[in-house]
Amino acid sequence: MLFIFAYSHQHKTMQAPTTLTGLLHHVAGIFPSRRAVSVSGKFDLTHSRLHHLVERAASRLLSSGIKPGDVVALTFPNTVEFIITFLAVIRARATAAPLNAAYTAEEFEFYLSDSESKLLITSKEGNEPAQAAASKLGIPHATAWLPEADDVELSLSLSQGESVTDSVPELTNDSSDVALFLHTSGTTSRPKGVPLTQHNLASSVENIKSVYRLTESDSTVIVLPLFHVHGLIAALLSSLAAGAAVALPAAGRFSASTFWSDMLTYNATWYTAVPTIHQIILDRHSSKPEPVYPILRFIRSCSASLAPIILDRLEGAFEAPVLEAYAMTEATHMMSSNPLPEDGPHRAGSVGKPVGQEMAILDEKGEVKKDGVTGEVCIRGANVTKGYKNNPDANNVAFQFGWFHTGDLGFLDSDGYLHLVGRIKELINRGGEKISPIEVDAVLLSHPDIAQAVAFGVPDDKYGEEIHCAIIPREGSNIDGAEVQRFSEKNLAAFKVPKKVFITDSLPKTATGKILRRLVAEHFVTQT
Repeated sequence: MLFIFAYSHQHKTMQAPTTLTGLLHHVAGIFPSRRAVSVSGKFDLTHSRLHHLVERAASRLLSSGIKPGDVVALTFPNTVEFIITFLAVIRARATAAPLNAAYTAEEFEFYLSDSESKLLITSKEGNEPAQAAASKLGIPHATAWLPEADDVELSLSLSQGESVTDSVPELTNDSSDVALFLHTSGTTSRPKGVPLTQHNLASSVENIKSVYRLTESDSTVIVLPLFHVHGLIAALLSSLAAGAAVALPAAGRFSASTFWSDMLTYNATWYTAVPTIHQIILDRHSSKPEPVYPILRFIRSCSASLAPIILDRLEGAFEAPVLEAYAMTEATHMMSSNPLPEDGPHRAGSVGKPVGQEMAILDEKGEVKKDGVTGEVCIRGANVTKGYKNNPDANNVAFQFGWFHTGDLGFLDSDGYLHLVGRIKELINRGGEKISPIEVDAVLLSHPDIAQAVAFGVPDDKYGEEIHCAIIPREGSNIDGAEVQRFSEKNLAAFKVPKKVFITDSLPKTATGKILRRLVAEHFVTQT
């Protein structure tokens, strides 16, 4: 296990380990008997017990032939099995690739292939589309299951060698190990692969811990999917790295009906969510308020813009500061955040100050813009990926002038707070899920009766943006909107399916005949 400690005799400060696994090992030694993970109404795991389960599962992976650098795809609900398996994969110096369980078989096939996964692990219930894709690609499938008994290990249905050798203690994790592999949808025709190292992960959780002052006294309930950086990094890993605790809803996903009872049961001090979930929580508060609410240090909002009116309502309802943050996969989640009240004002409509990294607003020539002047938001720091996988064109665009270019437009005010004013990229941001419209276009155009198709985002009160599309049918076709939606539901994950379909005989074009998504959106949004 690699961890580097730098002690200052004068201040007695300690430099954090440069790997996430080193950080978690260190925490398990300091807070062995403190609660780490709970499954609501079922059982608790301490930090030392979690560490033991992870070490043993990592041994099983090594004995089954998993080698450093191998990619292991994981598709689970939000369960303790996912947490143990994820941490075991990266402890074994392999790369974890969490995938959305709602993907279709075709989508799983792309992600498994693009990541070059060597193994798929699911819950014991399995995932038919994922397994079908893995089988087609010749990728073995295993299941993971943790019985509730105190003295058992994670059950992994892996083919083993002669014996399970405990070789993990001799295995040293390196800061340059690629621990996490995710995809981010871009404006290109295919999602981009983002490799994140142990050092990226360690740096990011330290940034999050520091800005929110997370300690072993904190506790949260995880409401976001753990295949996404928001839930995985901000809620789960930052808590574990602080010696704090997390609780998972019994259903394996967010439930508004059990959220506050879980928050009270597990003495939660904060939670983080996307605006859509904040809105659901507020709606339930209005219609069916709880008799008592926990005393929270703060509420965090990230992954999409939070309307100031919603921020005000949240603060009024739950009597806690609501801190908006700004994040993306390529930065291992967080880039900026509003501070806690004791550290400065938080400003509605702003995503706060940069945390643990440099941030600049640049023009097209790489020149830094003055305060209050809009340009592209650019960052650099230890949390930022070194580049997309096998995508030199995307890397050339994203890494210029010594900075990572986010593709977002914004400005810094005179106090250093970032204000986002729009996106350069054409991503559709539906409740925090970033969707490439070109990916949706490609599926629509695969229908034999569709000649032209363009997907676009429109403003939506609940999700921030919703997906609509416009299609031109092939000559002689009688295709209607219902058929387009049926086809989309069959070939796209549910959150990518257009909610409204416009059938048309022409699409707005530029003078050169190019279809611009912005023009299409403006043309059809008046008809919604």
